[in-house]
Amino acid sequence: MKRARKSSRAVRECAVPMVLEHRSDYPSQLATNESIIPKIGCTAQTLLNWIQHTEVDQSTSVGVTTAERERVEALEREPKELRRPSSIPNVLI
Repeated sequence: MKRARKSSRAVRECAVPMVLEHRSDYPSQLATNESIIPKIGCTAQTLLNWIQHTEVDQSTSVGVTTAERERVEALEREPKELRRPSSIPNVLI
């Protein structure tokens, strides 16, 4: 099975504004995405995900923002880190 390649941040930062800028030029979101996909070289689903995340982060759509998601992940990591044994050896004096 082929592993999907990860698109660069630069491609994302170029593609999302391009889609948002040209939305009014096309009859639907799908048509807009299909016109831009060949120019940036990613899949339709990847571009759709990028757009949805951007809309949530800009509060134009409902969902969990990137900042909120990162905060929750950090809070979930915290108990795991506290359960790890300390790297400092216990020395009895």
